[in-house]
Amino acid sequence: MSKTQVKPKLFHCSKTEILAKNIANSFGADLGKIITSHYSDGEFQPSYEESIRGTRIFIIGSTNPSSENLMEMLLMIDAAKRASARHITAVIPYFGWARQDRKDKPRVPIAAKMIAKILESAGATRIITMDLHADQIQGFFEIPVDHLYASTIFLPYLQSLNLENLTIASPDMGGSKRAYAYAKALESDVVICYKQRAKANVISHMELIGNVEGKNVVLVDDMVDTAGTLTKAADLMIERGALSVRAICTHPILSGNAYNNIDNSKLKELIVTDSIPLISSNSKIKVLSCADLFADVMKRVHNNESISSKFIM
Repeated sequence: MSKTQVKPKLFHCSKTEILAKNIANSFGADLGKIITSHYSDGEFQPSYEESIRGTRIFIIGSTNPSSENLMEMLLMIDAAKRASARHITAVIPYFGWARQDRKDKPRVPIAAKMIAKILESAGATRIITMDLHADQIQGFFEIPVDHLYASTIFLPYLQSLNLENLTIASPDMGGSKRAYAYAKALESDVVICYKQRAKANVISHMELIGNVEGKNVVLVDDMVDTAGTLTKAADLMIERGALSVRAICTHPILSGNAYNNIDNSKLKELIVTDSIPLISSNSKIKVLSCADLFADVMKRVHNNESISSKFIM
C-alpha cells in the first residue's frame, strides 16, 4: 500500500473527548487508542496503544487553560514524532493564550508567539484551528495553519431566525472587522461598542456608537470569558431601545461569574460552538457543533484538496 493510501488516524486530548468523538463520527473513522498514566504529583504521560509509524495523525484538543490542556497536546505531539508518524496535525478548535498576541505594555510576554514555537518544536507539522483571537497569530507559525471561521456555522442559524430589523454589533472596537463581515453577509446595519477597561475582565466605561432603537441586535465576538462585556453591552442596547439582543461567540470559556452574568442580563440567547465543553447547562445558551466543519477540513487536508471555502468569512 502506498503512502497516499494509508488511512489517517484520529486521537484526542482528554478534555476534548466528546467533540473528538463527534468529529470522528463525521469523518467516518474511530478514535485511536491512547491511554494516559498519572503520577501522584500531577504529572501525566500519554501513550499511543497502536502503531502510527508512517501515518498522518490528527490530534484533537483545545488548549484553553488550565495549562494541562496545552501540556497534554505537546506531549502527544512529541510522542507521535518519536513514534515516527509521517504527518502530525494539531487540531486545536480553541487556541488558548491567544489574547497575549502583542506587547501592550512593557515587560510582558507575547504568549501566543511562544506557544506557536513550542508546538512547532514539539513536532507539529500543521495546525487546524478556528476563530483565532487575532488573525495575525497565523504569522507566528512557520508551518501551515488552516484558520477556519465559525461564520459557516453561525450564519445559517441566524438566517433561520428570520429576524426583522436585524443589526449586527461588535462589543468592542477590535471586533469591528468581524461584525462588518457578518453584516455584509446578512445585509444588515452595524453598531459598535466602545469600552474602557480598568484591568483585565473589568470594564470601567462603555458607550454605543450607532442606533439600535427598534432593532433586533446580534452581538458578534470570538470568545466569551466572564461575559462582562457581552452582558453590559446587551443591557445598554435594551436601554437604548433595542427589541432583543442575542450574542454569538465561538469559544465559550465562561469563567468566573459568567453563568450568573448571563442569567441576570438582558441577553435573549447566547449562541456558541462546542470548541470548549460547557461547565454546566444554561437555558439561554445554545450550542452549535463544529464537528462537521473540522471533519470536512481534515478530510480535505488528507486528500490534498482545497479548503479555501472554509476559512473565508
